[in-house]
Amino acid sequence: MEVDMIFRIAAIGIIVAVLNQVLIRSGREEQAMMTTLAGLIVVLMMLIGEISNLFDTVKSVFGL
Repeated sequence: MEVDMIFRIAAIGIIVAVLNQVLIRSGREEQAMMTTLAGLIVVLMMLIGEISNLFDTVKSVFGL
C-alpha cells in the first residue's frame, strides 16, 4: 500500500471525526451517524482496488 493512500485515509478519518463532533454538539446525531457511515463507505471504496490487486498478486504467485 502506498504511503499517500494511508495519508488520504487518515485525512478522511480526521474530517469525519470533526464533522461528527460538530453535528453531535449541534443536536444532529442522525446526521453525525450518516456522516460516519459515508466516511466508512468512502474508505472501503478506496481499499477495494488495493484488495483486488492483492488477490491478483496471490493468484499469479500460485498460478491460479
